[in-house]
Amino acid sequence: MSAAMVEQIRERLRQALQPAELEVVDEGYKHAGHANEGKGHFHVRIVSAAFAGQLPIKRHRQVYAALQGLMDNGIHALSIDARVPGER
Repeated sequence: MSAAMVEQIRERLRQALQPAELEVVDEGYKHAGHANEGKGHFHVRIVSAAFAGQLPIKRHRQVYAALQGLMDNGIHALSIDARVPGER
């Protein structure tokens, strides 16, 4: 399930935001002892020109919009690092 979910997240983000760089990491192992232990915890690092001129909150909203339907249906927690190409 986890590998399939990682690929589904990647595909949705590729289609919606055409990233120059994209990394999706399953971080379920970091959440031992928490609700939904080991399930649905992911980190996304995405670099896309689609974020140009956007505040971080807007960038996160764009990521969440691309993943609509997966939140609470496979994704329990999501951390996001969203940047514009060349931004540090």
